[in-house]
Amino acid sequence: MGPWRSGNSPVAGAEDRWRSIIAFDKRSTKSFIRINDRIRAREVRVIDENGEQLGILPPFEALKIARERGLDLVEVSPNAIPPVCRIQDYGRYLYEKEKSERAARKKQKVITIKEVKFSVTVDEHDYQTKKNQAVRFLNEGDKVKASLRFRGRQMAHRELGYNIINRLIQDIGDAGTVEFMPRMEGTILHAILAPTRKQESGKPKPATSPQAQPAPRPPVTQAQ
Repeated sequence: MGPWRSGNSPVAGAEDRWRSIIAFDKRSTKSFIRINDRIRAREVRVIDENGEQLGILPPFEALKIARERGLDLVEVSPNAIPPVCRIQDYGRYLYEKEKSERAARKKQKVITIKEVKFSVTVDEHDYQTKKNQAVRFLNEGDKVKASLRFRGRQMAHRELGYNIINRLIQDIGDAGTVEFMPRMEGTILHAILAPTRKQESGKPKPATSPQAQPAPRPPVTQAQ
């Protein structure tokens, strides 16, 4: 039984190998960037740390130049013919890359769908409250799912539900646009409203009142 102890078994050896694979540099597995001795191309186009092109060189010559300058040889465009490599500080490159990705994620607006529920017997006060909620969600840049559930005999009067959802669409006006028209799914009638572009950009256009419009000029009559 000695050679087949759990620590020496083939299964345990396989687990150890998997642990070593998992422990591999996570940044490398994320970026898949080849650097220095990992560059396998026969020749590469080299750009130095100042942005100047050094021409097409074998990787070992480009790596020699990089090491003489205390920098790394980083493959920045592997699909080019030949691949493009840049002489730079690899750690600094990863830092700047991660920093720009974080900044891009912060600028992205995550659009969520907020649901506003109605009933066939909704009263006017409750309707206005739900409508104002929908307008607020749209102004914040989120989509709105307006849903209405029919119960029991209410299924025989679906037009009442359609009237409520269609009224909501009209009352919302310029705050949103209809992405999915009202439709039935089982006993639920729903529609999807999306924010208009001016809400998404955060820069609504100023409304112009009729009083602000210039008065029409009277026609000019020429003397006979």
